[in-house]
Amino acid sequence: MPFPKDFLWGAASAAAQVEGAWNIDGKAPSIWDVAGDHIKNGETCHDACDHYHHWKEDVALMKEMGLKSYRFSISWPRVIPEKGKVNEKGLAFYRNLIQELKANGIEPLVTLYHWDMPVWVDQEGGWKSPKIIELYLEYVKVVVDAFSDDVQYWMTFNEPQVFIMMSYVMGSFAPFRHDVLTFKNHLRHMLLAHGKAVRLIRQIAKTPPKIGLAMAATTYIPDGDTPEALADAMQKSFESRVGEGSNGLYGDPICLGRASKMLRRKLSAEDLKIISEPIDFIGVNVYQPSNPMINKEAYEKENHPKNCMDWYVDGRCLYWTIRQYWERYHIPVMVTENGMAAHDTVSPDGKVHDPERIDFLHQFLPGMKRAVEEGIPVLGYQHWSVMDNFEWCEGYGPRFGLIYVDYQTQKRILKDSAYEYAQIIQTNGESL
Repeated sequence: MPFPKDFLWGAASAAAQVEGAWNIDGKAPSIWDVAGDHIKNGETCHDACDHYHHWKEDVALMKEMGLKSYRFSISWPRVIPEKGKVNEKGLAFYRNLIQELKANGIEPLVTLYHWDMPVWVDQEGGWKSPKIIELYLEYVKVVVDAFSDDVQYWMTFNEPQVFIMMSYVMGSFAPFRHDVLTFKNHLRHMLLAHGKAVRLIRQIAKTPPKIGLAMAATTYIPDGDTPEALADAMQKSFESRVGEGSNGLYGDPICLGRASKMLRRKLSAEDLKIISEPIDFIGVNVYQPSNPMINKEAYEKENHPKNCMDWYVDGRCLYWTIRQYWERYHIPVMVTENGMAAHDTVSPDGKVHDPERIDFLHQFLPGMKRAVEEGIPVLGYQHWSVMDNFEWCEGYGPRFGLIYVDYQTQKRILKDSAYEYAQIIQTNGESL
């Protein structure tokens, strides 16, 4: 079975990582704009790739690559810079971007929240406070009212596992809190905000919507193909200490209306009814397997390479993530992020040669092809990322992009991997 003709080959970004223009045209600061000393080398996301001013050029490069879709996020503080105030200039930026994408045959896939909470919302309590549910819904209503005539695909959240656990428990991401004892409240607020947002989008969208969210979804690769090994891998992926802290803890309430052990006393039956409002797809962000988190010594004996952020490169994990998510939830899957970081440089010939990323594509994408051939409904693939960008607390060192960005001049260069990916898209995956 080949890839469907309407398969959404694309690439992804996030507002805080590419837009820049952090304090112009009415935008208020986000929690990442004020991250300060938490960012390596004293860097900030204030300029990033200046996509705010280069969006037309960037869409032209997407068109040159042959992208069928582009996943991006809306900046909440650009749209709602203070409580009760809508920034029309912020809306105009996204309206122009969306219309340019559509004019070039590129489907816009909109993520409503990709971690850049407005500072004013954080000051209201952020995810710790139940007030955030209504604040988020007010923002969602403004965005869906503004863009749903041209946007069909919506994602409520990107990687809630990260912005709850790493931001409010581990304190390693903005707003850098350690609310260890109350994090289940934060999680409940996020889950309810998701469910209520799904209901709201269905009620007010002008175009019949397709709604999902993007999960930090990497799963456990089974130690064989016996029924016992497959069942053991599923248990480790969704119900073990590692799995329950990610896949099952977040995915089960949303997709099954069922609370994991950790949340059974926190979520009522009415909560679960709201949280499990039906979605059209589940997004999976896949970078490395969870095997080393469960048994690092056994995994490292297999001698897998690592990228420049010390993440394991193991192409098997894309297939197993897709398969396990489908078998557990029976909801169509979209690969919403998959990519690798490297220290790319411009060569004397003026080009950017990134053979490791090309190898990455040919390690991972055959697994997605296998899933499609097995009849699993995979809607699309969004490579992370469309361009080099601000990599959160790592600053500008790691480069994930298909497009190289010179941060001093904002010059863009299509990397070798961009041309390779273009060939994969042109053949609809037959070249894999």
